Amino acid sequence: MAGFLTCLWKYRNYIVIVLTPLLLLPLPLISPTSEAKCGYIIILMALYWCTECIPLAVTALLPVILFPMMGILESGEVCIQYLKDSNMLFIGGLLVAIAVEQWNLHRRIALQVLLIVGVKPSFLMIGFMSTTAFLSMWISNTASTAMMLPIANAVLQQLCDTEANAEERDFSKTAAVNGLDNQAFEMGDAKMSKENESRDSTITLEADKDDRNDIKEMNEKDVISKVCERSAEAQQRRLKTEHKYLKLTKGMSLSVCYAASIGGTATLTGTTPNVIMKGQIDELFPDNGGVINFASWFGFSFPNMVLMLALSWLWLQFIFLGFNLKSSFGCGTKNDGDREAYQVIKNEYRKLGRMSFAEGCVLFIFTLLVVLWFTREPGFIPGWATLLFNKDKPYVTDGTVAILMSALFFCIPSKLPLCCGKSEDETPSEAPSALLNWDVVHEKMPWNILLLLGGGFALAHGSEKSGLSLWLGESLIPLQSIPPFAISILLCLLVAMFTECSSNTATTTLFLPILASMATAIKIHPLYVMFPCTISASLAFMLPVATPPNAIAFSYGNLRVMDMAKAGFILNILGVLTINIAINTWGVAMFDLNTFPSWANVTTTP
Repeated sequence: MAGFLTCLWKYRNYIVIVLTPLLLLPLPLISPTSEAKCGYIIILMALYWCTECIPLAVTALLPVILFPMMGILESGEVCIQYLKDSNMLFIGGLLVAIAVEQWNLHRRIALQVLLIVGVKPSFLMIGFMSTTAFLSMWISNTASTAMMLPIANAVLQQLCDTEANAEERDFSKTAAVNGLDNQAFEMGDAKMSKENESRDSTITLEADKDDRNDIKEMNEKDVISKVCERSAEAQQRRLKTEHKYLKLTKGMSLSVCYAASIGGTATLTGTTPNVIMKGQIDELFPDNGGVINFASWFGFSFPNMVLMLALSWLWLQFIFLGFNLKSSFGCGTKNDGDREAYQVIKNEYRKLGRMSFAEGCVLFIFTLLVVLWFTREPGFIPGWATLLFNKDKPYVTDGTVAILMSALFFCIPSKLPLCCGKSEDETPSEAPSALLNWDVVHEKMPWNILLLLGGGFALAHGSEKSGLSLWLGESLIPLQSIPPFAISILLCLLVAMFTECSSNTATTTLFLPILASMATAIKIHPLYVMFPCTISASLAFMLPVATPPNAIAFSYGNLRVMDMAKAGFILNILGVLTINIAINTWGVAMFDLNTFPSWANVTTTP
């Protein structure tokens, strides 16, 4: 029996692939409507995504097969969903991130920040968290975590070694002082013996010799006893130091991976769920007037990210460092360990050398891209795109800007061109390569994510055209009796729990169309539930398998699953509360969430 179960487990993916569509087949057979057929496809894809029996990107391609075969959408209408404006925005953002990583600009930024904050434990944690969060706003969460964790481990190892060496030096000094004291004791003893000899001549030399031997033996026993006591004390102090730095390593590893997930929520291109939400809003509510763009997303999410980061730091500080202000913050003092650990960071920064021409170009293009994103349509004043291009239609979007700026990486040389330059063997030198070439992009571009995005948009479009969205919305009308803030909190908790065992991309792809249907049915602003749930999909803090940054930290920080679960559970709760505070305060003011917008009043007929 055990062998049979083992065999089933080995072939579980093939069993799920075959049995799932067969078990779900009664749904479209009993009710051969467009809504039932679309529901069959969505449930099938959801189960495939959750079990990962086939790659996520391959599952995302199923609408191309099933929608035309079931008569829901034509093939051309399905395929066009896989390269929409949101996909172009994502591609442009990824190209910028690849260029930043290619020329090590992110490492220079990280080390420079750490040189500023110093190496006191609490400041060090703040420095690593803020740096990782900032980098995750622009490059992938996985890349920022993979870069920061080795730096954190090197600094902490140096701190631990330096403190241990300092304790050994203190012990050696103490032992040396004790040795001198013993010698002085013996000399004083001999002097007293001589005085006693001169005072009392009746004592024989043999008796005097025996007395001195007895005293010497007693002194040797005392010295051995004291040395053993001090050795045990030194060993205990060493173990205490190692235990302290083990906890500190765990806390620092968790702080880096958590900050990567939190930082990705701050910008529209920071993580995949953000782009999915923009695409779903544009797909399901085409007349929304560009309510979600880079500037509006940043205006809402950045303060929320800072608040979440601060609360995460306080919680990790409490469970791994405590709140000893003198030891954690140092109050301006510096010891040898701090100086040597600081020197480690300084040496790493020196290895980078001066900023190269390529780094300068990447930094300039990156900065210009961010400025253009912010000023394209800031909201409170007309942006440059409105004044120059978008007078009657939204011709230029954030995706247009992203592709324009990322295309410059393939046009600008990586070195200053020298017309008459020569190589070492006096032959004319070759022209320098561009800042990016397609081989690097092909290697580092996550093409599977683009297919996942497209699959999500295809599902949303199919749900709308088949009438499933309308049916689902009508089924959820009884939720009108529940206060909106309670609905938002419950849905955020559900999404945060679901994303622990499923990818955040698949989670948002499945939930957002349902949330949009529910919002239109009970007449609340779609962003009131879609925005918090999208950010909640990034709150994967409890399990190593929940997100790649967690897996990397788990391999680095000597962590147990219970360490991550204990720290992550509270952070999940804090994250959900923070998001709902944000959506009910400045979110209401920014997006006018107290009213049901006219662009959301969409009725769909099958």
